[in-house]
Amino acid sequence: MKFVRMTGTALFSLLVVGLLVTAGCSKPQQKAGQPAGKPTVAEVPEHGEWWCGGHGVPEEECAQCDKSLAEKFKAKGDWCKEHDRPESQCFLCDASRFDKFAARYEAKYGKKPPMPKD
Repeated sequence: MKFVRMTGTALFSLLVVGLLVTAGCSKPQQKAGQPAGKPTVAEVPEHGEWWCGGHGVPEEECAQCDKSLAEKFKAKGDWCKEHDRPESQCFLCDASRFDKFAARYEAKYGKKPPMPKD
């Protein structure tokens, strides 16, 4: 069996190429139409002083952001198991539920709220 000797320069070059290929392959995939480097809504919900823009409810009632609220909603029987959120805040099951929260937003700010993205 013959062994091939590699010079220090050849070995170093091979190592550098391997590292570059590995680093290039580990980049996260960008979704179509999403600007590079911009976090998705799921990563960073929009929060204001009073309103959770990511979920379309007042911050203090957002069980999706504050997981400690989930048990309170579950104890009252207000829980959507399919979407893992309070039934009263599950706009996926019934989009008209958002109207109640939208009316509160309009009363406070005098304009329509942003639509929840989640």
